[in-house]
Amino acid sequence: MRTIFIILILSLTISCTEKTTSTEQADKNQKIVEQYFEHFNKHEWQEMAEMYIEKAEFKDPTLGDGIVKMTRAEIIAKYSELNGIFTDIHDKVIKTYPSGEKNIVVEFASSGTAPDNSKFELPICTIFTIENGKITKDFSYFDNFEK
Repeated sequence: MRTIFIILILSLTISCTEKTTSTEQADKNQKIVEQYFEHFNKHEWQEMAEMYIEKAEFKDPTLGDGIVKMTRAEIIAKYSELNGIFTDIHDKVIKTYPSGEKNIVVEFASSGTAPDNSKFELPICTIFTIENGKITKDFSYFDNFEK
């Protein structure tokens, strides 16, 4: 009986420790995502790109079908070009959804003004995979207006 009690206590301790670790990682991922959107909204492309591993995986309707690997330099170029078209581009985070230890789903709306002075607001959902404090995958889903 005493052995069963010790095993039960050890199991509960390990279970609680794993949940704490998972919660701590989710909190770290949340902070990374908050920093990411802060850089985005300040148009700090270099700082934002540094949040990725050197060659991250992207899924994005504007990049075509499938997964595309991009370097930090390519990330900077992509967002600098976007910012050249939409000088006031801004993302408003609506909600984040932690998913396991490595993923966080972010629901947000991107808005800005096109060169013809028309305004847009685009709902986007992105799944970020974060490993060792860096973004390794950035899978975004939205309607890119191409039909």
